[in-house]
Amino acid sequence: MATQSVHKNKQGPVWPLGLIVNVTPGTPVGIMSLVDPLTYNAPEQATLPQSAEYSERAYQINFTACKAGAAHGLQINTGNIYIMMKGVAGVGNRDDYGSCVAVLPPGATTGISFPTFALTAAALNADVFSPYQFYIDADNAGDSCLVTLNIQ
Repeated sequence: MATQSVHKNKQGPVWPLGLIVNVTPGTPVGIMSLVDPLTYNAPEQATLPQSAEYSERAYQINFTACKAGAAHGLQINTGNIYIMMKGVAGVGNRDDYGSCVAVLPPGATTGISFPTFALTAAALNADVFSPYQFYIDADNAGDSCLVTLNIQ
């Protein structure tokens, strides 16, 4: 099932980025890929006429490991979801352990294996995350992650 809504209004405090699907395992997908597919607003991007005045930032990023259901709703992924940062020397995929932030196992419900993983920084603009630095990778094609930003 395709994404029907893509919220590009970043007024917050909550900004759903949608269901980020990893089509090819080993090839990370940026969590901003649905709202800014050409990365016009990435901090490292040169200023373009299409660029916003400021790059997006979030004090919390929520990841829920799930994929679209066969008919409706969501279902459990087949394999792990990897929350990655851009690789410094490697490709930044699931095998680049120096770029791995977290692993979300399939079917996790409670305890230390969270179905939802949140990256949280101090509020009040002190420490914030650029969502452009985070990617997801997966063990299996079609596994995905529902991503939401809490923004200022």
